[in-house]
Amino acid sequence: MAEVAEQLFTPEIVENALTYQSYRSLIDELLEEGKVTGDRQSEALAEYTKMNVHRMNRLDKRTELQESLKETLRDLDTEMTWLVLTEGWCGDAAQSLPVIAKIANESPNIELGLLLRHQYEAIMDHYETDGARSIPKLIALEPETLSELGSWGPRPEEAQRLVYDKWMDSYSRKEWARKLHKWYADNGTQDIQEEFEVLIERWKREM
Repeated sequence: MAEVAEQLFTPEIVENALTYQSYRSLIDELLEEGKVTGDRQSEALAEYTKMNVHRMNRLDKRTELQESLKETLRDLDTEMTWLVLTEGWCGDAAQSLPVIAKIANESPNIELGLLLRHQYEAIMDHYETDGARSIPKLIALEPETLSELGSWGPRPEEAQRLVYDKWMDSYSRKEWARKLHKWYADNGTQDIQEEFEVLIERWKREM
């Protein structure tokens, strides 16, 4: 996996990755033109994107990192690069990226970059989930060699289990998506924070 990651990722990709703020600005600029990120354009995708902007705004304001996660980040003494495949219309990305950005901002040793899925198809194809190009997908890399430390996504494990084991086969996409976003609201970022606390410790040991 590490050798493959080195072939997929280059210093140029890391350098050209979007910051969270530039990603947010890009989404806003495109919406002003009636457009969205990606190759497909539609009114439905624009509406999804508008809802996601509200979700991200809310999470940007309300998300507080748990003290145990902050302690893990304070103890992180090695550098990591996190690259996240995403698109502005993706609901799961809107629920996760504000939290991931807060986690990265808490440590000077984490460099976060965002990659639009449609611009990096080879990377996305390598990190499919159950044969699907699901996003967001975060890949943690060792900064010097760009070797892979691990990955996360497209959603917290419990949410993924509910989607695949219960909701997907029992409800329409619209209905299970509604249930999924209710799960995010009820969970209050607890699961994603707990998962990243474990992952950061694991990735640190891989350095």
